[in-house]
Amino acid sequence: MHRRTLHRLTLAATLALVATGAAHAQQTIRLTAAGGHPPVFLWVKLIDEFFIPEVDKRLAAAGGKTKIDWTRAWGGTLIKIGSESKGIADGVADIGFVGTIFEAPRFPLQNVSYFAPFGSDDIGTVTKVVNQLQHDVPAMGGTWTKNGLVYLGGAALDSYHLWTNFPVNSVDDLKGKKITAPGPSANWIRDTGAVAVAGNLNTYYEDIKSGVSNGVITFATGAWGAKVHEVAPYITKVNFGSQFAGGIAMNKGRFDKLPPEVQKIFRDVGDEYSTRFAAAQAAAAAGLLKKMEEAGAKISELPAAERKRWADTLPPIAKTWAADLQAKGLPADEVLKGYVEGLKKNGADLPRDWSAK
Repeated sequence: MHRRTLHRLTLAATLALVATGAAHAQQTIRLTAAGGHPPVFLWVKLIDEFFIPEVDKRLAAAGGKTKIDWTRAWGGTLIKIGSESKGIADGVADIGFVGTIFEAPRFPLQNVSYFAPFGSDDIGTVTKVVNQLQHDVPAMGGTWTKNGLVYLGGAALDSYHLWTNFPVNSVDDLKGKKITAPGPSANWIRDTGAVAVAGNLNTYYEDIKSGVSNGVITFATGAWGAKVHEVAPYITKVNFGSQFAGGIAMNKGRFDKLPPEVQKIFRDVGDEYSTRFAAAQAAAAAGLLKKMEEAGAKISELPAAERKRWADTLPPIAKTWAADLQAKGLPADEVLKGYVEGLKKNGADLPRDWSAK
């Protein structure tokens, strides 16, 4: 064979090998991100607009050895509210937001804030305290692993208040009224004379409009997305406290198969998500309350004395919760004590110490 032809063939073969090597060097992973809520809600919006692009950005900056081909499935198109953890663990989706408030049987200890209301209104503080507890109490952090998941970053919601279609100046105004209170927050109106009605962000508007309830206990960013102020224009700032609501979780099998450097990026971006979420949620809550007021809502603040009276009216819901879980072998007393101490250390003024004997 002619030497020049041989050289051309060798060069072509080398280039082909280089191209093949480059193709092999970049691994493409297909991942589906899902959530029961639509991205109008910040905890989903921030996965969509920050977490996913930031992971891509950091992977590219690390040399681009791994590329992720994302599929997004928000608003319950793939997994419904309350079944996110199972859907992700079963591989219906690979990653998404798991709302621990809607999955209390699977994540009992994560719901500590909901059984210790009238806590801190600082979102960053509540997130930090719960994240620390998940780190320090193996039975709490291990719940994610037990459910086939890896926890990447958490979200606490802005402080819960009261949206009603009647004015509220004191605890007495609740007597005989029906208040939508999801999951554990039904405990926040026990012994006040009000009746708790079940519901979630997707049902609040119609429930109040149709008379199923007279109002709802919720948080500003959720209330705005659900347009609650249009049917319940009286907003009473009770300050039940910011509440830990869940976090980004990934299918453990999928996560374990990721290269270590990719796992680190996911964890680092998850931590950043927690920090960004707290800041963005706080800013959004303040801005949206103002928007609701501009749209005609009447905002008032429950007097401190009434707030304390309300807190003292409730039965010992935290102790009952803790005793129930202790009987099942879970260290709820430790979690409750750690949560209350964590809030106090961060400057929270608590009208009632739920961990007190």
